[in-house]
Amino acid sequence: MSLSNEKLKDLLWLVGLTNENELNCEQCLALVAEFAECELAGKSISDGLKAVEQHLSVCSECREEYEALQRVLDGIEGDTSKK
Repeated sequence: MSLSNEKLKDLLWLVGLTNENELNCEQCLALVAEFAECELAGKSISDGLKAVEQHLSVCSECREEYEALQRVLDGIEGDTSKK
């Protein structure tokens, strides 16, 4: 099995993003609500949540969950600002 140049480039990019200590998906999803709330409030991301940000940059499944949560939080924020 050979990889196309594009796939090889993508894999090398992902390898370059890895850190020595990374969250797995379960750990990321346990913290993603706190991460989303910080982003929504415009707060800076604490060092403890930097790992969530990094995981979301490389994991499409967790990123999809995060984006869904973000849409819900945006909707709640929009509803409360109309009152």
